[in-house]
Amino acid sequence: MIPRGLSYDDAMKQFRWPTPPRFNIGRAVCERHAPDSLAMIVENADGSVRNWTFGQLLAASSRLANALGARGVNRGDRVGVFLSQGAELTICHLAGYRMGAVVLPLFTLFGEEAIEYRLSNAEASAIITDMSQLPKLLAVRDRLPHLRTVIVIGAGAHGSAFLDWDRLLAAASDSFATVDTAAEDPALLIYTSGTTGQPKGALHAHRMMLGCIPAVEQWLGHWPRGNEVMWTPAEWAWIAGLYDALFPAWYYGTPVLAHRFAKFDPERAFAMLAKHRVGVSFIPPTALKMMRQVHKPQDRWSYDIRAISTGGEAMGEELLSWGRETFGTTISEGYGQTEMNLMLLNSPDWFEVRPGSCGRACPGRRIAIVDEHGNVLPPGEEGQIAGWRHDPIVMLEYWRNPEATARKYAGDWLLTGDIGTIDPDGYVFFKSRDDDVITSGGYRIGPGEIEECLMKHPAVAMVGVVGVPDRLRTEIVKAFVQLRPEIAPTEALKADLAGFVKTRLAAHEYPREVEFVTELPLTTTGKILRRELRRLHADSATAR
Repeated sequence: MIPRGLSYDDAMKQFRWPTPPRFNIGRAVCERHAPDSLAMIVENADGSVRNWTFGQLLAASSRLANALGARGVNRGDRVGVFLSQGAELTICHLAGYRMGAVVLPLFTLFGEEAIEYRLSNAEASAIITDMSQLPKLLAVRDRLPHLRTVIVIGAGAHGSAFLDWDRLLAAASDSFATVDTAAEDPALLIYTSGTTGQPKGALHAHRMMLGCIPAVEQWLGHWPRGNEVMWTPAEWAWIAGLYDALFPAWYYGTPVLAHRFAKFDPERAFAMLAKHRVGVSFIPPTALKMMRQVHKPQDRWSYDIRAISTGGEAMGEELLSWGRETFGTTISEGYGQTEMNLMLLNSPDWFEVRPGSCGRACPGRRIAIVDEHGNVLPPGEEGQIAGWRHDPIVMLEYWRNPEATARKYAGDWLLTGDIGTIDPDGYVFFKSRDDDVITSGGYRIGPGEIEECLMKHPAVAMVGVVGVPDRLRTEIVKAFVQLRPEIAPTEALKADLAGFVKTRLAAHEYPREVEFVTELPLTTTGKILRRELRRLHADSATAR
């Protein structure tokens, strides 16, 4: 969407959003491409590989759309997709979009309650899953009166309460006419994790696909270039995995590498980069930190990756430097939310990357720091990071939750709930979630800066920082530290870590408590679960 050769400033001035009244994601990312062109490389657990063309995926999605339609799934109905990375997951998305249904992605690590809530709240009429996830679904099926159709991959002759994927698709026609959807028609319902209350369903329109494209183009260094293979370890149940990697690649007809990690293996990740000649990748910060612990990967594998994007947590100079040394490229940080994806980006060959900043607005996007009333604040003043609500990437609404939808906006601005600042050049600096701010001795302290500092310590693998109650200071800073495997936890090391922050960051920001943990609690998208860290502290305080 952005012509090559334009400067950032010129692109910001000249860019205009395409506004087609009719648009369908399935048609845009699959149907319009040459049938025999490579769409997906699936590496199985044993290392074997299966390739899929766009024609094969189109035919399979046609069969599924016909099968769902024959079982009463209509335009606008919600269809759950309870699968991991792989061709079957994408076939479900394509079928849903092409028939005008609303796709409901579900993360495979969800438990029974999480599945029940989402399927019930969405009133999903159909779901596709596999045998590994089926027990969770069967445990709650009786409490889901709207769920009429259950399709199971690998079911074979098992059971009569659900349909076998292979038999169902084999019996259906591979010819299906994609429905004529408006760009504003709903396409995707994806639930946010949230910090309080039940998850909220962000309902997105087909136009959201168009809203992603210019940001991803620049995020990955004026992509696409040739037929570069795209890979992401991010789950395809979340906005980032789906719309920062998978579908933008397919929008341009470039192949995607898929692999189902039982547990992320950084050594296998490097091996896959080399084996499949991956050219571009979206890698979440948590995966990057795990890959950083692999010893001298450039001496062990012959990979050649041109551009890497990331998002979800602040990078920091330490990871940026490691990325340059390991991959020969500057990792491009981005920022967004389920409700408004890809709000900010870094583009290293387009403009300077400033350490600590999650980037600048991409062309066509308006970003500001605002107060609670939606008033735009000047550079340097702290407030909420906000995006222009009329951007095509913004959700339609929170599903059947008008009160929460109304609270998400202040005037024409979508409020992220994240605290930050903006500098005179438009670089945005994330400080903390509004509810993660630590108030200590009259100071407001954001945990991200302390975490970034501690990540530079040679003993630290990962770290999470929260405020914990203190009678004198209201709160004090506490760091939960996961050490590198070869490092032993000692009281002397706790003191060293506290002093490391005290001397490098600020005297009032150093962690007055340090607790070593074997593993940090993370959200399903790899972010630190600070409320769990607070609970861990409360439990240990009670025990003491």
